[in-house]
Amino acid sequence: MVRLQRVLADAGVAARRQCEKLIEDGRVEVNGEVRDHLPVFVNPAEDRISVDGRPIPRIRASRKIYLMLHKPERTLVTVADEEGSDRRTIMSLVDHPSKPRLFPVGRLDFESTGLVLLTNDGEIANVLSHPRFGVEKVYHAMVKRSLDDTHLAELEGVINKAGREEAKSRGRIGAPGVELSIIRREAGRTLLAVTMRAGANRTVRDVLMNAGCPVKKLTQVRLGPLELKGVALSQWRELTRDEVRALRQVLSAARRGTIGSAPGGTAARTGKPGADSEQRHEARDSGDSDFEE
Repeated sequence: MVRLQRVLADAGVAARRQCEKLIEDGRVEVNGEVRDHLPVFVNPAEDRISVDGRPIPRIRASRKIYLMLHKPERTLVTVADEEGSDRRTIMSLVDHPSKPRLFPVGRLDFESTGLVLLTNDGEIANVLSHPRFGVEKVYHAMVKRSLDDTHLAELEGVINKAGREEAKSRGRIGAPGVELSIIRREAGRTLLAVTMRAGANRTVRDVLMNAGCPVKKLTQVRLGPLELKGVALSQWRELTRDEVRALRQVLSAARRGTIGSAPGGTAARTGKPGADSEQRHEARDSGDSDFEE
């Protein structure tokens, strides 16, 4: 017997957390009966499972798919736009045989660019996106403010204090930290590397805006062990064998109760980024020229 949300995620319905909400909203039936209280255990080979009245395919062993997409601006990170709207989604950029079973991991706002992972692996998606695992996400943010090292330390302190207060108000102890480093300074603006392990309610744009640093451009360059490289803007590619291995290391660490990204190896590196040659190489490989104006 397997948890129902895992079966739904493995069938490509959505990421596991979203599948849990579908169940709690009463949108999932098992053998003709609505099951809206977790946990629910099912036999995926025998039970008839449907979502919104539509049956999902019985699960057979299938290859897990992992695609890296370089998201452009003004594109929704979702499988389909809401009814009545006609905005471009990331799925319109993907041409892959398994496309109907893929879903995006995490969120990246409409105007932002950068790394988006598409997969049919619900367990990996859950580990990468759920705040309790503390998987690092790294962004390059061009802010409309000149910052020096003193300003940066003050800004980091303000952001993390606000994060602790928010966590306390929500009944959580502590809050994952936000780390900042300066990549480049220009007249009236600064390019920052922002490392976050924050919860779903704290977006990079909001965090910086609330600290007095409006964001002009934002690009996600790392998700856990995955780095944005080898894929041009609006294009996608399958992950390499080493990248898939790094994801599985993250999953193994989560199963052991280890919080954070995968240990060891170049692909699993999650140290605090800075204005070094590696980051310049990373941006060049990805084809990202958003900040070269």
